[in-house]
Amino acid sequence: MTKRLALLALLLSGCAAAPVVQAPAQKAHKDFLVLDTHLDTPLHFARAGWSFDGHHDPATDLVQVDMERMRAGALDGGFFAIYTEQGPLTAKGYADALAYARGRSDLIDSTLAKFPDRIGRALTPDDALRLNREGKLVAFKSMENSYELGEDVSLLEEFYDRGVRLAGPVHAANNQFADSSGDKPKWHGLSPLGRKWVEEANRLGIAIDASHASDDTFDQMLALSKTPLLLSHSSGRWAFDHPRNLDDERIRKLAAKGGAICVSTIFLANMNMTPERAALFARYEHISDLSPAEQADLAAKWHELDKTQPIWGKADFERYMEMVLHVIKVAGVDHVCFGADWDGGGGLPGIADISALPKVTERLRKAGYSDADLDKMWSGNILRVVGEAQKAAGR
Repeated sequence: MTKRLALLALLLSGCAAAPVVQAPAQKAHKDFLVLDTHLDTPLHFARAGWSFDGHHDPATDLVQVDMERMRAGALDGGFFAIYTEQGPLTAKGYADALAYARGRSDLIDSTLAKFPDRIGRALTPDDALRLNREGKLVAFKSMENSYELGEDVSLLEEFYDRGVRLAGPVHAANNQFADSSGDKPKWHGLSPLGRKWVEEANRLGIAIDASHASDDTFDQMLALSKTPLLLSHSSGRWAFDHPRNLDDERIRKLAAKGGAICVSTIFLANMNMTPERAALFARYEHISDLSPAEQADLAAKWHELDKTQPIWGKADFERYMEMVLHVIKVAGVDHVCFGADWDGGGGLPGIADISALPKVTERLRKAGYSDADLDKMWSGNILRVVGEAQKAAGR
């Protein structure tokens, strides 16, 4: 009996449980470097009585991005846009637009300079990583619409020197460079001057933004550019058949050439642009010209209209995430990023401002995406495309 017990003890000792190895904890949303490729927030920078660093109640203000919410961990930075409204294709139109764009660029610089310990300008991917390590917010600069360059593509170098590292040739209407997704074909893609614009962007090392471009313009830029394209704020046409959105086949072609689509919250339904909404948008575009009382009045009327006539109809966070997951499936995690069009018409019920971004990470987690996947989609793919443009620069 004693021998049997000894033998049993020997067998059991050989079967002792191995030490439990715990899987590493998943990163929280705040632990990722979270960048957005299209922030229209500079239109608020010159508002009377307003500060980028202040507290702005979403119930009484229309701004969706401010440093208080950014510091809370929802957003670490991104591309602050120099947006220039499309005007007449005339010498005076070009001159007026150029003066405006220079002023908007200076406004971005002067605003950031007020908070040197909290936010820093980024010119390269390494700058973004360094600023993040230092605990600072990241501010790249982009250019939405190149209309202000007139017929002189060499002016693009001035904006490169001003810090622009991402630029698109066209906005909501055709211009001297290209056809817009929001207009009838004129050039059937790029104009001859637009082809020179692509060459100059490549030479300087500016990443090319294909959001707002027509399908033909997208196709031609994809073929001509020596570096991958970035769509700073575009949705998938799978979710809503609109020319502003990109179809699956073009998303695949974009990915095949190393580019990335930064998915937006816009055009998941028809834009409910009633005359009343259009009038409010017209005031909003010039909100910096309004007094604090007029700003409050605009916000109150905007929010009241939202109750009965939402900008994007019945589109909401759930529909947005359906579209995001579809785009990831089509493009792959190496070719997806985020650009919601904050402060430029973006935002939906359930994802109304940047404070909702952790919900996107949570939903992607539930869909099975890993830390490595999320690192790529929140910033890695953006920095890769920007870096490839800079490495290939011929300047």
